[in-house]
Amino acid sequence: MTIDKVRAELMLLEDRKNAKRSSSITPNAKPVLGARLPDLRRLAKQIAKKDYRAFLEQCPDDFFEWQVLQAFVLGYAKDDIETVLGYADQFIPKIGDWCVNDSFCQSFQIARQNRAHVWEWLMRYADMQEEYPQRVVAVMLLSHFLVDTYIEDVLGVMDRLKCGAYYTKMGVAWCVATAYVKFPAETYAYLKENRLDDWTFNKSVQKMTESLRVSKEDKEMLRGMKR
Repeated sequence: MTIDKVRAELMLLEDRKNAKRSSSITPNAKPVLGARLPDLRRLAKQIAKKDYRAFLEQCPDDFFEWQVLQAFVLGYAKDDIETVLGYADQFIPKIGDWCVNDSFCQSFQIARQNRAHVWEWLMRYADMQEEYPQRVVAVMLLSHFLVDTYIEDVLGVMDRLKCGAYYTKMGVAWCVATAYVKFPAETYAYLKENRLDDWTFNKSVQKMTESLRVSKEDKEMLRGMKR
């Protein structure tokens, strides 16, 4: 699909009421047309089946929806891992809001078939003192690496994400809370000895106690751990 065809599709998906709502929950985003995420996923799948490289190389960034499309296309692209990661490296510096960030991370299914490779790639971003590169690490790990062979390493990385920015800290809290749901024993041991700042630690505990997948007894215990 040419950029002009994709632009025409986006104009058909414009929804001003939804745009107002989306803008209110993504205050740092580019201007919003209001296209809904399921429609953008459908469009991204069509693009990914054709010349996804041309799309990523020519795609403008003047609207939020263009960035979400890039995020989803990267997630659906079928190519060798080095090529996809190369395009991801070009995309990550553009991220300026949590929705684009999380759309990219959660759709990045190639990570599950290449965990060792993607892990090594992600650790470069873990050491950057920047909000969204570090949130990419947190959300990518919670989306694709909460498995037996990586759980302890994932929790250890949470201690490294210390840029102090709000959306990084929220990403870390989300990852730790999700880890508790899937691996309560390992995450409990981590909670007893970690290097999280107090705000992020308490936000992690809050998210655990709000989860429907954590028992009432565990929630009482977790509340008692708040700093």
